[in-house]
Amino acid sequence: MVCVPCLLLLLLLPPLLRVSADTTEPCELDDDDFRCVCNFTDPKPDWSSAIQCMVAVEVEIRGGGRSLEQFLKGADADPKQYADTIKALRVRRLKLGAAQVPAQLLVAVLRALGYSRLKELTLEDLEVTGPTPPTPLEAAGPALTSLSLRNVSWATGRAWLGELQQWLKPGLKELNVAQAHSLAFPCAGLSAFEALTTLDLSNNPGLGDSGLMAALCPHKFPALQYLALRNAGMETLSGVCAALEAARVQPRSLDLSHNSLRATAPGATRCVWPRALSSLNLSFAGLEQVPKGLPPKLSALDLSCNKLSREPRRDELPEVNDLTLDGNPFLDPGALQHQDAPMISGVVPACARSALTMGVSGTLALLQGARGFA
Repeated sequence: MVCVPCLLLLLLLPPLLRVSADTTEPCELDDDDFRCVCNFTDPKPDWSSAIQCMVAVEVEIRGGGRSLEQFLKGADADPKQYADTIKALRVRRLKLGAAQVPAQLLVAVLRALGYSRLKELTLEDLEVTGPTPPTPLEAAGPALTSLSLRNVSWATGRAWLGELQQWLKPGLKELNVAQAHSLAFPCAGLSAFEALTTLDLSNNPGLGDSGLMAALCPHKFPALQYLALRNAGMETLSGVCAALEAARVQPRSLDLSHNSLRATAPGATRCVWPRALSSLNLSFAGLEQVPKGLPPKLSALDLSCNKLSREPRRDELPEVNDLTLDGNPFLDPGALQHQDAPMISGVVPACARSALTMGVSGTLALLQGARGFA
């Protein structure tokens, strides 16, 4: 018999499943027992194949887009009696995706993961259905350092982050939310992320300046150091600055690349940038001139891969130690052509390479130390 609570880590696999020799193996474990990937696309998937993933450090499970409601019958199991077994699992990174998951089932998975040594969790292409179970007296889920969500919808609507937060132990350092259906959080239901240093809201093109104002709840991100807003529909520097000022955040680094930034409207209220801000990325922003209203002093300013037709004058720039202007027409007459058609003559110039890898850049750093978990 399979230990059901242990398999809560693998989407609550039911016990007593038989392995069919006629079924293509949906799970693959590498030779080092480090990474295991399951893709249950078969109409009648062999869920028991996921057993082999219990020895891996990195586990990815995709449900083939199907509903997992059939596993609800095991969601009430108490994983405490199997705590020692779950603690012995090597898994440090877990990705769950491509499924319709009842909220009750997702909470059961988090409760089981609370006994594990999991550090990084990714939820991707999920539809979370039904109401979230009542908030626990104390967080029973995992002590994550990194949480990533991409294209995850929640039946609870705008309250999803506050409800999810209640099931996670304090200490989250990195939060990445992409292709979100809603980022306008009810701030009253959100606790402060006391340890969060990195917030990545990239790849939410519908967010915009006003959406950023709603997403950055005041006083909820006191330790924030790095804020990424690539391809997030940002419109003006003044709008972004106003959102940061209202949220009382002090990021050291701000990435606004891959947004079509407009010039600040004449007569707009002057905004005071965070005092701690030292690095600003405005690459791929479609800028034809250096925008007004920049912070007065920066250690690094990236204006690469824009449409600057002349070298900026000293009085147009802030006091800056490291200025990047590569890929602008005044330095490279073919820069605009490269940005619009990156694979001309089979050569991939610097700006084109950056554009092609834009979606990966925000999370690549999280993968660099993978082998360190082994």
